[in-house]
Amino acid sequence: MTLRPILIHPDPRLKKVCDPVPEVTDEIRKLADDMLATMYDAPGIGLAAPQVGVMKRVFVMDCVKEKDAAPEPMVLINPEVTWGSEETNVYEEGCLSIPEQYAEVTRPAEVRMRWLGLDGQTHEEQFDGLWATCAQHEFDHLNGKLFIDYLGPMKRKMITRKMEKLKRERARSGAAKDPIL
Repeated sequence: MTLRPILIHPDPRLKKVCDPVPEVTDEIRKLADDMLATMYDAPGIGLAAPQVGVMKRVFVMDCVKEKDAAPEPMVLINPEVTWGSEETNVYEEGCLSIPEQYAEVTRPAEVRMRWLGLDGQTHEEQFDGLWATCAQHEFDHLNGKLFIDYLGPMKRKMITRKMEKLKRERARSGAAKDPIL
């Protein structure tokens, strides 16, 4: 497993719609392994392929936060949202591509998704709570949407300016990764 650099907003790749994965190959399995390793290292609970510069419809997530609990890594290839609840949930979201910035986002409280697994089989599951929020957040990445796109224009612009400043500072110092993440 290789840790991959995470793109920081603004980056045009984060605003593009990703291509479907035609079949599960060793390359896709390696990508999934690398993405899980990168996500856990960050640390985060979800990571989408475009965040590591790969324009494929793949995301990984693991919303187990208890220290003693076993991890539950999931790899979703070509995911589709097949249902979303009318009931909504507000969660303070962050993003590995927008470090140290958080904002409340309203999304369906429950969502059902269908995806291709690493085993090549179709899977379907209904998510709620943090899992539902994370799945929708990562799914948005595959469609070129960031959590800040749910915010008002002033807040979005303020966060974007902070990220531009962070990128300039990192470029000057040669830092590839923010140690505070």
